Amino acid sequence: MSQRQQLERLLEIDRQIRAGLFPNAARIAAQLEVSQRVVYTDKRFLVDRLGAPIAFDRERGGWTYTDPTWALPTLFATEGELLAFFLSMEVARRYLGTAFEAPLRAAVGKLAASLGDRVQISPDQLRETYTFSAPETPAVPPELLADLHRAIREQRAVQMTYYTASRGERGERTVNPHHLYNIRGDWYLAAFDRRRGEMRSFHAGRIERWQVLDERFQRAPEFSAEAYFESAFQNERGAPQAVAIRFDAQQAPYIRERRWHASQAPLEPLPDGGVILRLTVGGLDEVKRWVLQYGPHAEVLAPPSLRRAVAQALRAAGQHYADLEPLSRTPDTPAD
Repeated sequence: MSQRQQLERLLEIDRQIRAGLFPNAARIAAQLEVSQRVVYTDKRFLVDRLGAPIAFDRERGGWTYTDPTWALPTLFATEGELLAFFLSMEVARRYLGTAFEAPLRAAVGKLAASLGDRVQISPDQLRETYTFSAPETPAVPPELLADLHRAIREQRAVQMTYYTASRGERGERTVNPHHLYNIRGDWYLAAFDRRRGEMRSFHAGRIERWQVLDERFQRAPEFSAEAYFESAFQNERGAPQAVAIRFDAQQAPYIRERRWHASQAPLEPLPDGGVILRLTVGGLDEVKRWVLQYGPHAEVLAPPSLRRAVAQALRAAGQHYADLEPLSRTPDTPAD
């Protein structure tokens, strides 16, 4: 059993005792699908390590607290949980900017101090083990992310000046923010755009001025972050379409080692060692940009509109080098 699972069992035992359900080892074991021995070990941990005043009520056939005012410690964590928190801190420090570094470090310090002797772990030691190299992304003011987070939590409208890169235009928008998400280091806001009357995605790096308004809004009841991104490819959404891409034998091993989208079908092996990747996604412009990075090692098979768009982009790129003599082919050397 993992330490995370043990924590969940401890919380469930405490919940049932506090609710007056008088749990016992047999009932907890059956509900959580573990052995009674595991439950007795958990109960002993509560009593011996956390000081829980647990007694067995013979009349009710289960456990109760002799002191109903006793409560679980405010915070207790495993070494793995502290490690996960540290890694989150390091990622956030690089993506969100230095304004968040001090409070995050303080939070980790408080967390480590609250653990006492149960875990000895140093953020500085961990920093010697893990390195993060963040992608080059537009700088996003930490204050903007904090304000958007507050607007989402309090359901307040946001007025902003937004730069639309595809049209090279700036415009005023009033939006109802619903969700913040990060893709490859870039922050995006999913919000109901009042001007367009629909849910849209906004790149946080293109929000130039903003104000959280006093005006409150009702969240769209049909909005679900999971459903919103279900058919998206990376950061672009659209009507789902069946996409098929052939990768040659050189690129195939690197395609096999990842799952590229939730809709991905089992890879189709080809006699020459290549594979066909099949997805059902929207955002074909993003798919086009993704395919282009593989150069001659990828070929779009479907849909026809995507195949034409990739071919046109490759022809246009080739014109930049039309004056060069053909070079002898040098195989790419991807990372192991």
